[in-house]
Amino acid sequence: MDLDTILLGLNGLLGVALVAIAAFYLKLTQSLASAPRLQPAATPLTPAPSVDVVIPAYNEASNIRACVEAVLTTEMLGSQQFEVWIADDQSTDATGAIAAELAAQHPNVHHLAVPPRPDGETWRGKNWACAHAAEFAQGDYLLFIDADVRLSPGTIPAALAEAQTHRVDLLSCAPKIECSCFAEWLVQPIMMSAIAIAYDFNAINESTAVEDAFAAGPFMLFRRAAYDQIGGHAAIHAAIVEDVELARQIRRHGLKLRYVLGIDLLSVRMYSSFATLWEGWTKNYYLGTEENLPLTLLSAFTIAMVFVMPWVGLLASLTVAWLQPELSWPTAALYGLTVLTLGAYGLLRITGYRLVGVPLRYWWLSSVGGVIVVAIALTSIVKTKTGWGWTWRGRSLKAS
Repeated sequence: MDLDTILLGLNGLLGVALVAIAAFYLKLTQSLASAPRLQPAATPLTPAPSVDVVIPAYNEASNIRACVEAVLTTEMLGSQQFEVWIADDQSTDATGAIAAELAAQHPNVHHLAVPPRPDGETWRGKNWACAHAAEFAQGDYLLFIDADVRLSPGTIPAALAEAQTHRVDLLSCAPKIECSCFAEWLVQPIMMSAIAIAYDFNAINESTAVEDAFAAGPFMLFRRAAYDQIGGHAAIHAAIVEDVELARQIRRHGLKLRYVLGIDLLSVRMYSSFATLWEGWTKNYYLGTEENLPLTLLSAFTIAMVFVMPWVGLLASLTVAWLQPELSWPTAALYGLTVLTLGAYGLLRITGYRLVGVPLRYWWLSSVGGVIVVAIALTSIVKTKTGWGWTWRGRSLKAS
């Protein structure tokens, strides 16, 4: 294969990449620019609703104290007390001890030792812990958050005000994604951008179709009566992507769902290492497309075109300039398309940062992040189909 043939192939791929980046940009800005944002509550709610905060926790010794202490800073704009339930899901680390200590220190914090799952029933993920804790909660609203979520003092009253203003039965908030380890900086901005495109805020809020329902698991505020009406977590006990299934249950029962940006009031650090990031995303990626193989492969191809191909073009341009200094039309096209794709990619990242603070750190290594995401997508297909290595926090997700 001669150089001109290789250049023609590269130019074709760069052309596809340019179209993919443009489409990605348009969809991302459409989703984020008009997304409703959770705002601090200005006045007390009348009457002041009661709320129970449920935190399912399995081996969360590194997170649970900071999570609960953040919740306890809540500035309720009313006289009613809120309760916090730590559902310790048979942790093997110090989670239980820390939860017991917090419960002893604060009268509205409760430590629940979740019993083993019932024999003969398939309960996946945090569904069992959430269902168990919900039996004890008595508030008008049930708020489920993950142990790695950090709330600002105004988050809960803002969410209650939003839920009551729009008369919703389930309010879910997309949190700000915190990145600390190197793998997070590479992968999380790509994943968050892809999710924002796949689940357009206005489309979710305006639709009444079950298939359009979506919710973000780190923050889900239910009207208690609605939670009971749909059967709670018990109704979706075998679901792995439980947040989306609960949102669909809300729609199936003719109840109202609302999805908003909560990045100004709450944050989450989803993973602390490459190993946990890999386990988490390979668990969910294929399920997120409802096990649609063509869609999963298309999404992986799109990620490769948007986040990897511009840098392949740059590497190819530098290589060709060194090997063949004389300019020909294929090399000129390569240089031009490389500049265009890199410029379009830069605009995409800057726009994401401007709209919702998508991190720019290590942006020049996005090709590495893109390759990792493509590998996650392909691995997720294999794990989900075969059950090999399909785990979360070491617990197998394969149906027994």
